[in-house]
Formats: sequence, C-alpha cells, structure tokens
Amino acid sequence: MTRRLQILSASTRPTSAGRPLARWVTELATAQGQFASTLVDLGEVGLPFFDEPGLPADGVYVHEHTKAWSATVSAADCFVFVLPMYNGGFTAPLKNAIDFLYAEWRDKPVGLISYSAGTSGGAPAIEMLHPVLARVGLRPAPHTLSIPAIDQHVDPDGRFHPTPTLAAETNAVLCSVAGLLEARVAA
Repeated sequence: MTRRLQILSASTRPTSAGRPLARWVTELATAQGQFASTLVDLGEVGLPFFDEPGLPADGVYVHEHTKAWSATVSAADCFVFVLPMYNGGFTAPLKNAIDFLYAEWRDKPVGLISYSAGTSGGAPAIEMLHPVLARVGLRPAPHTLSIPAIDQHVDPDGRFHPTPTLAAETNAVLCSVAGLLEARVAA
C-alpha cells in the first residue's frame, strides 16, 4: 500500500527558513520508501483569508481555490506540518488553511515539526496548534520535533543541513505518523 504523505510548509514568507527544511523532510520521507511524499507550500497555494459563504463542515464550496485545496488535502493519507513560531504561536496562513476544510482532515495522522530562530524551536506553536487539530479531527503523532536556531542549518543557497540528531528525530516523527496510519488502516 502506498501511503500518500503531504509535507505542508506553513510559512508564506518569501525568505522562510522553513522551505529548505520542508524540502529536506520531503526528500527524507521519500528516501525512507514508506511514503509517496509531496511538498505543499502554503506560499504557493496562495489561499485568501477564508471566504466561503457556507460552513466548511457542510463541504459545499463555491470558490475554485477552495475546491482545489479540498482536492489537495483529500489526496493525502497523512501529513507533516513544518511550522514556524511567530510571537509564541503558529502562523495565520496555517490556521486559515485548516479552517477552509473540515471532512478532508478527519481522522488523518499529522506529524509536527516546528522551528524558530530562538531557543524554543517553536515548541509553543505546537502546543497552541493541538486544540485546533483536535477540532477538525486530525490525529497528532505522539513524537514531535522542535528545531531551535533554524538559520544555523540553512546555507546561503537555501539548503537545509541537518545534524545526525535532527535526522534521527525527523525519522522518529515520520515513523510516528506511519504508526498512526497503520493503526487507522487496521481499525
């Protein structure tokens, strides 16, 4: 069975250090061989702020951007969100992307990898995100990763350079997502 994993880059900033990290996570997940991995960059998706006239739970969408976003999310079996921390929380574009849909997220596993320029690695953003994930029925993987001092891992050419510890911890997040997916399929 091919597991369809989407790695969602949650920053829309043009100079985001998260893009190189998300690209690397996608490459690592693909190299593992347990996922068919796709990078989804919210900066490229370009969703406006939520503008559907109806409730997402109804699943009736009038805008083409919502229909395209629904198709993208529906195509995944599981996710890894790569998210920065802004002022102690997660990004507005990530919240917006989640809020656009409802059933498309339901019961799908999600791994969380946060980052920041500071020492927390974005861990508070992960904590803040958990209630939102619960409301739409996403199932967070028990293993998370928070990467401090992200800029030290991104070179001037925009490539992410992990330490062996970061590689091992990212693998643990991916295995945690795979475990939740296996449990979902077995149920």
